[in-house]
This record gives sequence, structure tokens and C-alpha cells, in this order.
Amino acid sequence: MALSKKPVTGMKDILPREMEIRDHVIRIIKDTYKKFGFTGIETPCLENIENLTNKQGGENEKLIFKVMKRGEKLDIHNAESENDLCDLGLRYDLTVPLVRFYSNNISTLPSPFKALQIGPSFRAERPQKGRYRQFYQCDIDILGDPSNLAEIELITATSTCLVNLGFKKFEVRINDRRILRAMASYAGFAEDSFDEVFIILDKMDKIGLDGVKEELSAHGFASDAINRYTDLFEGLKNNAADGLRYIAGELGDSLDGAIVNWLDEIMSSVNATRTGAFEVVFDPTLVRGMSYYTGTIFEIAIPEFGGSCGGGGRYDKMVGKFTGQDTPAVGFSIGFERIVMLLLEQDYQIPNEGRKVAFLVEKNMSADRLGMIMKEASNMRNAGDIVLVSRMNKNKKFQKEQLEKEGYKEFKEFYVESR
Repeated sequence: MALSKKPVTGMKDILPREMEIRDHVIRIIKDTYKKFGFTGIETPCLENIENLTNKQGGENEKLIFKVMKRGEKLDIHNAESENDLCDLGLRYDLTVPLVRFYSNNISTLPSPFKALQIGPSFRAERPQKGRYRQFYQCDIDILGDPSNLAEIELITATSTCLVNLGFKKFEVRINDRRILRAMASYAGFAEDSFDEVFIILDKMDKIGLDGVKEELSAHGFASDAINRYTDLFEGLKNNAADGLRYIAGELGDSLDGAIVNWLDEIMSSVNATRTGAFEVVFDPTLVRGMSYYTGTIFEIAIPEFGGSCGGGGRYDKMVGKFTGQDTPAVGFSIGFERIVMLLLEQDYQIPNEGRKVAFLVEKNMSADRLGMIMKEASNMRNAGDIVLVSRMNKNKKFQKEQLEKEGYKEFKEFYVESR
């Protein structure tokens, strides 16, 4: 039986051109984040299943690739549930592994701890453009800082990274889970229904305000609560320039003024120090799906993509699930796969990496002559050039055309001495 040539559904092989872009993006990310004091770490792709299914990952917990128990641990005949069969799972993001790592090594880490983590994650979801079942994530997190300086640092570092990659006119949208809760409470929704309300609100960009009204009504919510809630968003249309102050004024005592000041400080600080043509804007429709978020939440919107290209927020309660003591924590994940996709679509050219020169060497070259050629190639590499040494094909024209597609603009041809 012939073996299958196709990769696993929802996963992909990466060709040289894309790999070159991916390596370049990772270099920019690492160089940028390290200038902000973030330290690289690495965690395993596999986690204990109880860590991944602790009801903090939202819908992602339904998308876990689970690993069956092995050997004597696997008792299929007496298993009563899926949990009796599985003990490990592939991580669906980098946050849960980071928190476990931090909890296990807290005594040896600085405080606050600024972590940089890059690696693959896995979700058993429906593949689509820019979204695969195996994908790379690039996260920065600050653990141990209760102040909004952590948010300011994360947003500034991530926006600087995007500017360094050539992106312009993107938006960093910001909200706070406490504002979301205050708005729902003001409207009259019961607290135990907030998550259901937020799931519907999160569809605003796809179905519009009228669609949100219809869905809330279809879920049986009272019309008075729906109207009071959606009137807040209607009012924002005429107060978009200072939406945060408008919402604060409408909610009155329902919203702690300290939360408004917290968010206002973040936005004004980032806008004051920004290095590119992007905006930080308040977006009260921003929800973020992870239930572990406790305060500030943010998301990157890039017009060329038409969707989110990264996001994050504060999750002050997660470390306590491991240690029994809550620790302030906030993180930002950049949308690595979508950024690579955009750069490929724009035919992005990697700058300042030296000349790309191809040495085409005729067959039957003497050892001495070949040694001289390799020495010349080595000298050029030491000077900063990229040099490919390859045997010369019979169809030299086609060979050059293929190499030109890989970015080689200069060619040197070497023939045996008799030529």
C-alpha cells in the first residue's frame, strides 16, 4: 500500500520561501522584545490534561488534542468517561504552560518576571485562511506587577514589534472585563448570565448591533435589559472621540472611577510614546474569549487582514490555581501565523541580509580547483553574503530561473580547467 503524501488535515508543510519569512519574523520579535527586558523560556507541547481542562480556556477546551494513557495505565474495559482514558493533551495556547512553569520555578525567578515564549500550539478546529490546527504563538507576559505599567509595557513592545515588521495604521483595541460586567449589570442582566451576554456581544463586528439585539432576544433576555444595554452602544456613535468617558458618565456609580483612570492612563501613555502610525482606542465591544481574564483586555486589528492579529489581557487569578496564592499577571500574544501570511501576500522582501550569490560549478572539477571555489565562497560568507554552491545543471537557464525565484540575483559560473 502506498504511503500518503498529504500532511495531516489542518496542518501544513512549510516551503523555503515561507520558512525564510518565518525565521525573519522570529528574529524581529526576539530582538524587539529583548530590548524591553523580556527573557526567553521554553515549555513542553504536552501538558497534564487537568491543567488544560480547568474551565479557564473557554471554547478552546473543546478543541484539545488529547493523548490516551499508555501501557498499564490504559484500562479501556473499565473506563467510564473520556477522562479515564486520557492523561495528557497538546497545549492550546502558551499561557497555561507559562503559569505552570512560573508556579514551579517562582523561587528562582525575578519579580516581576518578564517572559518571552515562542512555540507551537494545537487546536482541533476547522482550518481556514490564516488558521491551522498546528500554529506558532509568540507571547510576552509580565507576572508579579499589579500596576498598569505592565499593560503599558506589553502594548508598547508589541506595537513596536509590528512597526519594525513594516505594519502601519493598525489599531490596538482596549477594554476591561470589569467595564463589560458593569455595563451588563447597569442594563439589568443577571450576573449568572453575563458570560452568555458577552458571547453574543463578541459577534458585534460580524452581525452588527441589530443582530446582537435579535440574538439576545432569541436567548430569552428581557426587552428592557436589551434596550438599555444596546442604547449604550448607540450612544457611542455620537461620542466616539471619548468613548471611555461617555460610558463612565452613563454608568455612573455602576462603574468604579479607578477603572476608568486605569484604562485612560494606559491609552494616553502608549499614544504619547508610540513610534508608528497606529492608534490605541477604547472598544467596549471587545470581549476576548478566555474566561481567565480578570481586568484589562486588548487586541490588534490590522486592516489588511480584516480581523484580529493578536491579543491578550490581565489574568490575576490563574497562578493561584496552581500555588493557592493569586499573583498579578498580564500577557500579549502576537498573531504570528497571520502576520507571516500577510507578509507573504505582500511579497515582503527581507532587508539588509547581504547579497545572495549562486556559484554554479561544472561537474568533474578537480579537487584543488573545487577547494579554491569553496574558499572563495567561505570568504564571501564571512563578509556577510549568502552564497549557494551548486552543481551546474544541463539546463542552466532553467536552473537560474529557479534560483532567481529564491532571491539569488548574482551568479558565478565555474568550469573545469580545460574550458
